[in-house]
Amino acid sequence: MKASSDKMHDKYKDLDFTEAKPVSETPHLAKIQAEAGGKSRITMRVDNDVLATFKARAEMIGGNYQTLMNDALKQFAQGLRLTDVVREAIHETWETCLTTRSSGRGKKVRDG
Repeated sequence: MKASSDKMHDKYKDLDFTEAKPVSETPHLAKIQAEAGGKSRITMRVDNDVLATFKARAEMIGGNYQTLMNDALKQFAQGLRLTDVVREAIHETWETCLTTRSSGRGKKVRDG
């Protein structure tokens, strides 16, 4: 896996933030964070295979595994059944594989 799954990382990795103020000391940023925030930092333990699955999926789609885990928890909290979430994940993965396969090898892919 990449050292950073953040797409913006390469753009800003060489900037020096040693003298940057924290958001809480910058009123404009603190206001934006308070309005858009709504997240809490927690520590939780998950099975290694679950974590590996989310990390692999994030690497595959170019996202962040914490965001994927948060989305899965949000869907569960909203009442989506696990089967619905799994079905959607399989469908997205299948579509990605078909697109990659059809554009990578020049083969036609059946609709269906």
